[in-house]
Amino acid sequence: MAKPWRIILGFIGLGSLLVSSSHAFWYSAFADRSSAITKSKPVISYKSRKLSHGTAHIVSIPAGQFRVTPALSASTEPLEDFAKRDGAIAAINGGFFDPENHQSTSFVVLNEQVIADPRQNDRLMQNPTLSPYLDKILNRSEFRSYQCGDTIAYRIRQHQDPIPAGCRSLSALGGGPRLLPDRTDQTEGFVDRTKGRDALGSDQPNARTAIGLTHNGTIIWVVVAQTPDVANSGASLSELAELMKGLGVETAMNLDGGSSSALYYQGKTIYGKLDKTGNPIQRPVKSVFWVKAR
Repeated sequence: MAKPWRIILGFIGLGSLLVSSSHAFWYSAFADRSSAITKSKPVISYKSRKLSHGTAHIVSIPAGQFRVTPALSASTEPLEDFAKRDGAIAAINGGFFDPENHQSTSFVVLNEQVIADPRQNDRLMQNPTLSPYLDKILNRSEFRSYQCGDTIAYRIRQHQDPIPAGCRSLSALGGGPRLLPDRTDQTEGFVDRTKGRDALGSDQPNARTAIGLTHNGTIIWVVVAQTPDVANSGASLSELAELMKGLGVETAMNLDGGSSSALYYQGKTIYGKLDKTGNPIQRPVKSVFWVKAR
């Protein structure tokens, strides 16, 4: 017959083993659940895709998880300087500007205030060549963020489109033309076929930048970079629109392109335009979009 103290010790040992096993099971279950939560948390993603005459650099920003807003330089500055100054996760070049006086030719709104107004740019407003198109130039497409109750919503609208009832316009940055669902080259003043005007060389391959929205609100950035040693590389606006559509984008607009096209992601900057020797052109820009975690 076992002695009482040995029986007591046996029960204590068994109890410790059961507690230990239970704790291990609980910890394992919690670890598995935590791992699943971590894996399912939306993140910004980047990928590149080879095109027939260039490379598309694509950034996807999940809806509701991050904040996308414009930034403006007093003059112009390199894209990576914008990003590093603001602590951005990623950034792309933004709207059009005058390379002579470094003034914006696109509207920019930040914190509900207009911080860039093309009507204050005399070289734009007093240019006789552009006077027939000024009404269209001042009503181009823009990427907006709204505060609607507790929700922040992003939309692509014309500058003169009204703000939805019950919402406030937090920010906006103009570009154009709209790429999806329909092209607006003529209505935004970039193209006038009767006079041979095509301010963006829309049918010619070039470095391009675009921004768009999918059906679930994911924000898509695309920069098409040229290919070294390939003449006339990049993408036309039609090819850019088809690329965005293939990514599941439903509404999209063009941004400043050519030498301005650039993407900053995880500390690296990709430039879209190449010089004749195949080296990237690092052109300072007036405005950008950047993204931060909320």
